[in-house]
Amino acid sequence: MYAQLSLSDATGLIDRLDVQTSGHVFEIKLVSNFDLTDYHFEKDQKQLVLNFESGLEDNLAEIVIPKNLLSGNFTFYLNDQEFFPKIQSNEKINFITLNFTGLGTNVITISSTDYLSGLNEIIPIDNDISNTIDDNFLPPDGQSDQTFSNDYLIWFIVGGIVIIIVVFVATRLVKK
Repeated sequence: MYAQLSLSDATGLIDRLDVQTSGHVFEIKLVSNFDLTDYHFEKDQKQLVLNFESGLEDNLAEIVIPKNLLSGNFTFYLNDQEFFPKIQSNEKINFITLNFTGLGTNVITISSTDYLSGLNEIIPIDNDISNTIDDNFLPPDGQSDQTFSNDYLIWFIVGGIVIIIVVFVATRLVKK
């Protein structure tokens, strides 16, 4: 006998969550059978908070969290009640399987003991030099800085070669 599984129970909604913290950007992947409505990351608490809406009683989700972002010992709360999902890890990611019940609006809080493992916090320098650069030295619209620099380098080399040839020819003429 086969168990009947409705299409909505088997549907995986994919969300890619960009977490920007301490000068780094991390992508967390969430595949679930519920709708993610909001999320936020709290670096001081080493915590990811997921808000979602579920139309199903039985909820299932898989979350991939980079170890550089969060690692160590994890604690999970569903609507302020601790629960214990399955966690698998390798050297790069934490793979978390959440399986729980609950219709309607829910909140999952994922806390860890380690943050930015193997990385340093990048402190942005509040230095706006854009106002001090003369607009004549900025690349034209549609050109990258690298292309703009390469164009000037080519002209500099060609100009140098022309100067060398002119000096060489002039010294030959002077000697004759």
